[in-house]
Amino acid sequence: MALFAAARRAAASSVPVLLRASASSGSHRSAVLLRPLAAAVAPPKPRAMPFSSAPATRPSSDAELLSVIDSEIKYAEDCDDHDRVEEIPENFPFKISDEKGTNAVTLKRTYQGEQIEVVVHMPSLVTGDEPDHDRDGEDEDTAGDDNDEDEGQKPEQSSIPLTVTISKGDGPVLEFTCTAYPDEVIIDSMSVTQQSGDDERDMIAYEGPDFNDLDENLQREFHRYLDLRGISPRTTNFLHLYMINKDSREYLLWLRKLKDFFKQ
Repeated sequence: MALFAAARRAAASSVPVLLRASASSGSHRSAVLLRPLAAAVAPPKPRAMPFSSAPATRPSSDAELLSVIDSEIKYAEDCDDHDRVEEIPENFPFKISDEKGTNAVTLKRTYQGEQIEVVVHMPSLVTGDEPDHDRDGEDEDTAGDDNDEDEGQKPEQSSIPLTVTISKGDGPVLEFTCTAYPDEVIIDSMSVTQQSGDDERDMIAYEGPDFNDLDENLQREFHRYLDLRGISPRTTNFLHLYMINKDSREYLLWLRKLKDFFKQ
């Protein structure tokens, strides 16, 4: 750039000398010949460039969004949950595998030759607005005013979804879909799958009826079956606290990734 400017200044300084020489000789033809040279060394007129290499200014909307993200990060950092680590209870039956940036943890254990794996997902909040099918038909003789007063007053409670897989060697695999509430584990469904050579599970032709349609004694025995293998309220109550803390940590990590994106 400096070299280009020096050359342009040198060329411009030679123009007056050449023009004076032309005037002193009185040669009109020489002056005409020198006009193209003068035009060539004249300072170029600025022209509009279609593109610019200058860094773009961040839109004001992005700046506002970044400010809100910063505020949310500060709020999340001030909470106690994001850096709290729940102490694993003594005799906890499972080994916990928790990978940062995921929305689930995996529990594994061996029980009497069985391989048990539990995938625990993030907690959800139950508001109590859903109908309670277990109480349908009960208290029908209660006064209408009392029913209206009780409606919608169930306390909010957290629940965590569980997927329990139990296998024995290369044989069939039992899979339970459960929902864990405080002090209670509900079996939502169960199925039987068959392992193939490439570790994929092909559904057996008949999966059985809906779990809630099973005989009550059979349902009760399946709950006991899971309880003996560690899927009990004692285990899931700890998992509630663990997953709530994980949710706080993952949310803060997600916010920081958002901030990095908008700072680019």
